[in-house]
Amino acid sequence: MATIPTRDRVNPTQVDTTPIRRPDWIRVRAPSGETYEWLQGLMRKKALHTVCEEAGCPNLGECWGSGTATFLMLGNVCTRTCGFCDVKHGKPEAMDWMEPERVAQAVKAMGLKHVVITSVNRDERKDGGAPIFAMVIRRIRQLAPGCSVEVLIPDFKGSIEALKIVMDARPEILNHNVETVPRLFKEVQPQDHFEWSQATLTNARMLDPDVLTKSGIMVGLGETMDEVKAVMEELRSWKVDILTIGQYLQPSKQHLPIKRYYTPAEFAELKEYGLSIGFKWVESGPLVRSSYHAAEQVRALSVVHRKLYGAEGAAAQNAGAGVLSAAN
Repeated sequence: MATIPTRDRVNPTQVDTTPIRRPDWIRVRAPSGETYEWLQGLMRKKALHTVCEEAGCPNLGECWGSGTATFLMLGNVCTRTCGFCDVKHGKPEAMDWMEPERVAQAVKAMGLKHVVITSVNRDERKDGGAPIFAMVIRRIRQLAPGCSVEVLIPDFKGSIEALKIVMDARPEILNHNVETVPRLFKEVQPQDHFEWSQATLTNARMLDPDVLTKSGIMVGLGETMDEVKAVMEELRSWKVDILTIGQYLQPSKQHLPIKRYYTPAEFAELKEYGLSIGFKWVESGPLVRSSYHAAEQVRALSVVHRKLYGAEGAAAQNAGAGVLSAAN
């Protein structure tokens, strides 16, 4: 584990990480505008981290400009070294048990109706930081009743005990991204295991069938279309409800290179295939990330939200709802 946190993942003197030219259909808007500046100021004031900034999300300009942001909890230093990720890796600081309160206060201040929360990995803890997720779900429900909650969680090394802590707080959506195909796990996310992802998503369904399960895949890391479709079939066999598919974008020359860009037609093909094999909702496109259209997914599909607030209340909350997404 790095003594000094670093964003570097790949040594460009050992691996050719020269970026390939982006196609015309991938256009990223630079961040700007009053809403963006206000959100940035609020995050700094409350000492909060956003995955938009830490992971170099390509949608930062679009999302922050329209009042959408992404919370990154459990600090901003990860214990894993996934080759695609721009979040710092190293030895994390002590857990901040007031972080859930500050996140919930920010949600209330913004008047948000949907929030997605993600985190770094905290492998030094047996519970992986699961109590923080439970705390923020419950506190948001207290301070901002009607606001739906999606959590994008680590795999907790497959621990059902850690997962149960989160599930007992009943988020509307339990999201865990497999990220890539099994053949590439060791190269792309060396400390992760496909079996841990399987345990997380299948156990979530077992612990609370009313909570929607969701996962995401990046393409462009060297997988084949057949491998992508095979992973989609695997996820459906685990009863995953919602799937997101997006293009991997290389954060720097110190990260894994892009092997190729998928075309809009290929993303459309994957969406059609996902719906044909039974996913309830599929978002598939070059800049799609985990929280894309997350609020719409909740309002259309969530049994938990309807039980909490009723069908009429859910519909009212959806009208003109702001969205704070913690996992773009």
